[in-house]
Amino acid sequence: MNEQEAPKIEFPCADYPIKVIGRDGPDFKELVIDIVRKHAPDLDLSTLEHQPSSKGTFVSIRLKITATGAEQLNELHLELKASGRVQMVI
Repeated sequence: MNEQEAPKIEFPCADYPIKVIGRDGPDFKELVIDIVRKHAPDLDLSTLEHQPSSKGTFVSIRLKITATGAEQLNELHLELKASGRVQMVI
């Protein structure tokens, strides 16, 4: 049986989607934006979507960046998780 391989991404990849989930707080969205901008300075805030969970405990932030390489994506993921406020990055 063959294991399914992850799809190959060609870089640069415009409109690369990222979803960040964490506990809602007054500055969570700003925290996510600040971290993402360090790794993707050309972040277009018009692509940002903010959706609270049904009980309001969590929030998801969806945005699109121009992904320049696997290293950029890995560093972005690590910094978001290291914030201590992010539960999941998809």
